[in-house]
Amino acid sequence: MIRRQQFLTEKRYENFISNYKKSFDFWKDKLFQADSPEQEKAVRARHFQTLYLKNILMLYTAGEEVKNLSTPLETLIESYEDLQKKLAHYEQISNITPLTIDDWVDEYEECLQVISLCILLHRTDLLKRFVFLIDNAGYAGTDTLYEDLLIKILPDREDVDRWYHDVYTLLIQTIYAEEKNNASKLLKQYCASWYPAFEQAPWHDTHSDGDEGSYVGYWAIEAAAVAFLYGIDDSTIDHMVYPKDLVEYARNYQPTNEPQIARIDAGKPCSKTGYWFTPAKADSRRHFNQGDVMPGFIDSHWGDTIWYWSGE
Repeated sequence: MIRRQQFLTEKRYENFISNYKKSFDFWKDKLFQADSPEQEKAVRARHFQTLYLKNILMLYTAGEEVKNLSTPLETLIESYEDLQKKLAHYEQISNITPLTIDDWVDEYEECLQVISLCILLHRTDLLKRFVFLIDNAGYAGTDTLYEDLLIKILPDREDVDRWYHDVYTLLIQTIYAEEKNNASKLLKQYCASWYPAFEQAPWHDTHSDGDEGSYVGYWAIEAAAVAFLYGIDDSTIDHMVYPKDLVEYARNYQPTNEPQIARIDAGKPCSKTGYWFTPAKADSRRHFNQGDVMPGFIDSHWGDTIWYWSGE
């Protein structure tokens, strides 16, 4: 284990892996406490969705190679889809949301973390599936940061000037900063303010519970996604909650399997017909045909122009 945060111990990691595996066997032939079979299925789905989320966070905290997080992410997205179906059946609301992002800041943060993992791992296919669950509940076009994370990758997103939770103001200001240096400072400030802002979250301060606690890592993954998408210099950010390895992977990745598609440097031919975006330019998402030469932007403060796949 090559831990990415100092709070994680070998014993805590071993305990988590052991309990994670045992949980599936334990609940295989037992029922969760509930008032009806429909509610029991919803409670069960929520339990395992939470467990899958904790697993992927723990893997990253424990030093797992970023490329190996793609399969656990697939499992996590499937668990949200299953949760939504079970909730819809129990509540008799077909478009019910698995995460209430307007009322609960910790659920909003969870939503951003999942979106950001999809972005940073270049899993646009999974991003579409997860965002559908949130959009379908009426959240499309209602929050600035939610839309700003999606607008470079997914079509038909909206430009809005309002957001649900004040804790994200610094990160939103980072996106819209006119000066490169100011954007970097704002991103750094956001990382510094992130952990204290979630004092009421159920995972806050769990590292103090020792090896038997529920700590799996504290990560402002949305800060990394913003840095990647908007070409922000994060070279001076060394805060514990900033997942720098995820950003490095996103910027330099080479796909090892479908459905990932390799990045393309400016001046090279387009490898696949579809939409592409680059952090080197605002509102860069555009359509290219296979064989088209990818353009560069010499006046970009980002540096080299690199194009990333955004979907067909």
